[in-house]
Amino acid sequence: MKIGGQEVNGPAEEVLVLPRSNGDIIFRAEAVLDMDPFIAMCPMPKAPGVLTKDGFRPNTDAPAYRSELNRHSQLRFSYIAIHSLAPSAIEWDSVDFDNPSTWSNWETDLRKSGFSGVEIQRITVLIMQANALDEGKLKAAREAFLLGQAVRSEESSGQNTEQESTPPGQPVSDSESDLQE
Repeated sequence: MKIGGQEVNGPAEEVLVLPRSNGDIIFRAEAVLDMDPFIAMCPMPKAPGVLTKDGFRPNTDAPAYRSELNRHSQLRFSYIAIHSLAPSAIEWDSVDFDNPSTWSNWETDLRKSGFSGVEIQRITVLIMQANALDEGKLKAAREAFLLGQAVRSEESSGQNTEQESTPPGQPVSDSESDLQE
C-alpha cells in the first residue's frame, strides 16, 4: 500500500537503549496490529446476571466479574507487552507465548535479569509509545512535513519573486462601455 507515493509496510519501531558496562542493551518495540489471537485465547468475561420477565439482566457490579475484568485487562497488557517486544528477540525465562498464564511473568523475568524498577518502567513506557499515538509524535510529524513542504517550495523552478505591477491604462468612458454591452 502507498499513501502519497510513500510505501506503508508495517508499524513504526520505537527504540530504547539501556547502558551497561559490558555493552548497551537495545529494546525494540512495535505496535501489535492484530489482537484476534488474544481474543481467541482470552475472550472477554461475561457478567453474571438474573433472568427477569424482560430478559437477561447482567450485573456488571458483581465483585467476581469486576475482578475478572481486571485480570483480563492485565492479561491484555501483558500480551501487548511481550508481542510488542518481539523485535528485541528476547529469550524469556518463564514467558510462553502460547500460555496466557505465563504472560504476566515478563516483568518478573526482566527483574530477575537485573533490570531496575526504573528501567522496567522505561520499557513499559516504550511498549505504550509503540502502541499509541501521542500529541508529541503527531506534532513532530506535522512539523517535519511542513518543513519538507517549505524546502520543496524553495527548490521550485518557478518564479521566486512577484511580478511587478504595471500602471493601469485609461479608464473606459461611459460611451465605450455602453458599446460593449
